[in-house]
Amino acid sequence: MKQKKKKQGLSRLLEIAGQKKGLLLLAGLLSAGSAGCMLVPYWAVYEILGELLAHGGNIPEADGAAMIRWGWTAFLGLAGGLVLLYAALMASHVAAFRILYGLRVRLSEHIGRLPLGYLTHTSTGAIKKTMEQNIEKVETFIAHTIPDLVNVTATVVVMFLIFFTLDGRMALVCLVVIGMSLFLQFSNFMGRKAREFTRTYFDAQERMSASAVQYVRGMPVVKIFGQSVRSFRRFNAEIEAYKTFALKCCDTYQNGMIAFTVLLNSMVTFLLPAGILLMQGNGESLAAATVWLFFLVMGPGVASPVYKLMFLGGGTREIDEGVERIDRILERKPVPEPACPQTPTRYDVEFRHVTFAYENTEQRTRTEALHDVSFIAPQGRLTALVGPSGSGKSTVANLIPRFWDVTQGEIRIGGIPIRDIGTERLMELVSFVFQDSFLFYDTLYENIAVGSPRATRQQVEDAARAAQCHDFILRLPQGYDTRIGDQGVYLSGGEAQRVCVARAILKNAPILVLDEATAFADAENEQKMQQALRSLIRDKTVIVIAHRLSSILSADQIVVLKEGRVIQCGQHETLAATDGTYKKMWDAYTSAHQWKIGTNQPPKHSSL
Repeated sequence: MKQKKKKQGLSRLLEIAGQKKGLLLLAGLLSAGSAGCMLVPYWAVYEILGELLAHGGNIPEADGAAMIRWGWTAFLGLAGGLVLLYAALMASHVAAFRILYGLRVRLSEHIGRLPLGYLTHTSTGAIKKTMEQNIEKVETFIAHTIPDLVNVTATVVVMFLIFFTLDGRMALVCLVVIGMSLFLQFSNFMGRKAREFTRTYFDAQERMSASAVQYVRGMPVVKIFGQSVRSFRRFNAEIEAYKTFALKCCDTYQNGMIAFTVLLNSMVTFLLPAGILLMQGNGESLAAATVWLFFLVMGPGVASPVYKLMFLGGGTREIDEGVERIDRILERKPVPEPACPQTPTRYDVEFRHVTFAYENTEQRTRTEALHDVSFIAPQGRLTALVGPSGSGKSTVANLIPRFWDVTQGEIRIGGIPIRDIGTERLMELVSFVFQDSFLFYDTLYENIAVGSPRATRQQVEDAARAAQCHDFILRLPQGYDTRIGDQGVYLSGGEAQRVCVARAILKNAPILVLDEATAFADAENEQKMQQALRSLIRDKTVIVIAHRLSSILSADQIVVLKEGRVIQCGQHETLAATDGTYKKMWDAYTSAHQWKIGTNQPPKHSSL
């Protein structure tokens, strides 16, 4: 079957706009009507000029009533044009906002279905720019460019119909001047070099946006070491690169822009000699003079819509580049859904000869993270994952909810491969409490309710009590309705983790993954965290990524990973008594807890 060719450029923009074809057709008709009405005052001027020139020797004999009628006609034409233009813009804006809403929802949902690898290899700043600025530029095309394009086209067509009706030679002069100016501008802004410049412009903006996000996130480090934006090398380099590109862009386009502007504004320079020749070759000098004066008035007026057309063309090129980047995200293949989804009835987690590697298709790199990993995390038991940094513990955890698909082998929940479980159902089965707690810029109530959007307020508060965070929430200015970040309200690391635990308790998923959930708790709060976790893990399949070995001494099973392989498996007493990686880690852990800060200097003796 022949693959359908992907639309690009203006055809792709029109395809997006076609989602609200009826509203945009209405906007186009109203805009064209507005253009016609806006030209009525010019025709009125022509009629008034003709009447005045016909009675140039005796102005009082001119038909004053007729000139007044033409004056009112000009006013009504202008008013009608403005009303129709307002109605056209209202219709196009309604269409644009509806299309943008659908496009943002579609893009957000699609990103949510992509493997985590996409988010790992794509900067947050680039995604943010695409979802905000690039989509916003689509609104500019639909709400403004389309009605403006219709308006400008209708204006120019009607004007030249009038021109050729009055005098073909003078009209031809105007057409040649406009044609030459448009040729200069479109060759300047719509060629291959222009496309490359636009692409480079967007790349520079995305890199600068990504570096800005990192700079803001790293502000505590920047401030504590007394640094500035210039010392944050990457951000500074991106700003300098953007400045260099902008200056180069201006230097490249300035000559063409100057030539275009001068030529278009010199319409009268070409009409004056043409008019003189017209007057000399025409016996009816009065009629010829009227036509000539009309061209001198209307000819420069053509420059305004042509200018608008030029800016519409340049803006469309930029919008098109933004749409290409939106399509690039939409073309990414999401994690495939099973044809016949299955639902497990038990919740043990099994890794069967799992091999997995992180792949970066853009840089063509492949980093092996797991190799032939096999173990079972029984239902209702606690399984701990330990190992040196980079051993693959977090990778194992991230593969359970199918953030990536394994390269070889398979992962099963209740005997069913996770590839055969629908993504939505799989997300319901697994809950996470990670070391790096993430809270939304929202109220504490909504942050906890994320775990179960249908939960009642009483259920949310019960989950908070079980997570030992109800009391400190009530001490906040608006209690559960306190918005994090407003009025200087921020949570400590331990408090944020307890909110995340409350979220997981509310979700009540049968499989739970914990990444050292007490990492940020101080000595006073660690006991509260342990109580919260005991409420959370009851009767669940629990997989703990352990950094603090003392927290998993009572684990039913400890899986030791090293360089992406399972090298030991058992309980603490057995592993600590057996030579191997776990014993070395335990000995190092116990030694570290005996270490104290001191000078190691012998005490000084008194000389007395």
